[in-house]
Amino acid sequence: MMTRSPQGRTNRLTRPSIAVAAAVAVTAGVVAAAPDAKTAEPTPKLSLIAASTSVTLDSWKEDPGVYLDLGTYLTSENGAFELKVTRKSYKDPVVASQVFRNGKKTTTKALPAGLVKDFSGLPGFAQIKLTDAAGKTVLSQTEAFCPNNASGRVRPDAPAQSKYPQSCPVNPFTLGSVWGVENGWASNTYAGYYSKPVQLAAGTYTAKINVTKKYRDLFGIANQTRTVKVTVRERSWEEPPPVPAGSRSAASAPGGHEGHAGHEGHEKAAAPSAHAHGAPARTEAPAARTTGAGSTFNVGHGPYPPAPAALPWALKKESLQREAFSSAKAGDRAGQTDGSRQAPGVKPNAKRPTGKAVVPDVPKPDLRSLPAYGITVSDGYEEVPGKDYLAFSANVWNAGPAKLVVDGFRSPGKELMDAYQYFYDAAGKQVGYTPTGTMEWDPRPGHEHWHFTDFASYRLLKADQKESVRSGKEAFCLANTDAVDYTVKNANWHPDNTDLSTACGQENSISVREVLDVGSGDTYTQDLPGQSFDITDLPNGTYYIQVLANPENRLKETNHKNNSALRKVVLGGKKGARTVKVPAHHLVNAN
Repeated sequence: MMTRSPQGRTNRLTRPSIAVAAAVAVTAGVVAAAPDAKTAEPTPKLSLIAASTSVTLDSWKEDPGVYLDLGTYLTSENGAFELKVTRKSYKDPVVASQVFRNGKKTTTKALPAGLVKDFSGLPGFAQIKLTDAAGKTVLSQTEAFCPNNASGRVRPDAPAQSKYPQSCPVNPFTLGSVWGVENGWASNTYAGYYSKPVQLAAGTYTAKINVTKKYRDLFGIANQTRTVKVTVRERSWEEPPPVPAGSRSAASAPGGHEGHAGHEGHEKAAAPSAHAHGAPARTEAPAARTTGAGSTFNVGHGPYPPAPAALPWALKKESLQREAFSSAKAGDRAGQTDGSRQAPGVKPNAKRPTGKAVVPDVPKPDLRSLPAYGITVSDGYEEVPGKDYLAFSANVWNAGPAKLVVDGFRSPGKELMDAYQYFYDAAGKQVGYTPTGTMEWDPRPGHEHWHFTDFASYRLLKADQKESVRSGKEAFCLANTDAVDYTVKNANWHPDNTDLSTACGQENSISVREVLDVGSGDTYTQDLPGQSFDITDLPNGTYYIQVLANPENRLKETNHKNNSALRKVVLGGKKGARTVKVPAHHLVNAN
């Protein structure tokens, strides 16, 4: 198989997690912040609210610890709250600016240098203090805030959909991001899988939450403390979920056993039946940390963590005479109460192209490679015992200004599909195509989808940068797993095919369309023999992992000179106990 499952081999390669994908409709009074008198631009009015005065959190016997999702949100009125976060290169620090939009006019204001260190959110944004029933402080900490976190509308006339991305990127080699709270919306201040669980005994607590002073001063947020009663209960995966008072028991519920649907298998990320007949779903145990854009498991792209249990769907707003609003939709998974779901893969053309192939003078994609990361030494496991391997993660992304579109068409009886790259004018009309190799079916368990061949190549180079070892992995199903730079021209903040199950076809598919959208990249984890590098007999010393996009230049691009990225590694140790040191890549000190 190409990679690990969430329950197997999860500790050999770990990658940062995505921001929580939960969503909720939240309502509360909004406190106005005084607009800047020196500018006529609308200034968003931000306020911290609490979705509920009380929450119940679970601590699992099998994996003790409580995730402090206290249901507090940052609302934005009088315009969207938008931040642009970038770095010029890996030699430069990450910088942030606030963006103000007034019709067609856009202005920006630089935020203080050093405010943000990476692309995962605003550090130290929320202050949390927890006291027990006796009034003793048991916890005091700050948490980061990703404005793209779980969100929902706070008023019915707000935009039906938020234009901002659904998470903050955490790939260590991210180049640019956009964070935002849509006008009339609110985003959860909970740091989700960025934060560590805290150890709390079962019992009752009082939480006080506030925005820290530097952010109140910077963004004009009122100094208001929200108080939430917290009940911690100890649970076990071996026990059925409790039935709330006044609810029908499982035995009396229609369908009988269906009342326990939420208890089935903690491995399942988000079963639609989790809330069947009033029995609350067990809070999902966090999955292995990774990067990506959804709550599914994509073979080859790493496991994505499930969303936490859904928060209350509708809350009451005093300014609207306690009238409740909810954007929840039927079919939402646990934690998805604003109707957000995985983006479906786009459909291929109905027929293969005919006529003369033409590569017109229109915008084309620009494929670029990120330096390798998640680098570690592993053995051959049970597949190839006695071997040493260098495992890593690699990402090829599209800097635009046009998306990469590849269709595969199958001739009856043939094992390979013929692949074609398509080109579009500024209006989105297809104006040309060119043959670009093939697609092959991968029948291995856990894969079972169509791979586009010759998309990328991975090589281990010696100190003189001559090839030493090549990975056997050179065929891929394209998916937009990572938001690498959403500040480039034509970046799509809501790309299609973020999930392999929607984009890569089935064995009997007659055609397939695979897309790499502008601003997004596709990460593959090379951690199995045949994909990772066999270093068993290599001498110790300095090497470079090369990630090479479009190695045969079969795909048409705007620039073929930026397809290679190198990452320095130093091998040491002895056979059976090899080691690897990964020096910082300029300012990026992440292996």
